[in-house]
Amino acid sequence: MKKIIFLSTILALALSLSSFVGFTDDEKRRSVGTNVGDIAPELKFEDPNGKELALSSLKGKLVLIDFWASWCGPCRRENPNIVRAYEKYSKAKFKSAKGFEIYSVSLDRNKGRWVGAIEMDKLNWKYHVSDLKAWQSEAARTYGVRSIPTNFLINEEGVIIAKGLRGQSLDIAIDKQVKSFQ
Repeated sequence: MKKIIFLSTILALALSLSSFVGFTDDEKRRSVGTNVGDIAPELKFEDPNGKELALSSLKGKLVLIDFWASWCGPCRRENPNIVRAYEKYSKAKFKSAKGFEIYSVSLDRNKGRWVGAIEMDKLNWKYHVSDLKAWQSEAARTYGVRSIPTNFLINEEGVIIAKGLRGQSLDIAIDKQVKSFQ
């Protein structure tokens, strides 16, 4: 009987440890979600040319996931801040990230208006995506987006480190990750 209890205990211990082998304490606690500290959920949608762009393809970089729409006045007024941040931080050297990118998710329904706003607002980064379903967007549902503009800043490991950054708060959050400017 003692042998059975001993073997059962060893087996239970081995099974519980096997699920954690190779993971740090932080990785064990993290789950996919939209809170600071969570692993950002995957997004994979088409750009204006029909090319599928996955958020995970940007792993290793600091990424701002920006939810907006061409018809959204506050979004359009915030776009100059996003453009300025892109211009400033795309040339920066980061403590551990290999660059900075913006992954823009449009809640538009009309492709022409979406593309026109990208051009008019000079959103010169290459990661623009939409499923053209407006508020029924899969991306908005996945991230729990109920108002725009809204954004999520994720680190090089895909972990959300800040959200809801507008104006100067965007710079403050990104500056914490910067090593130097070129």
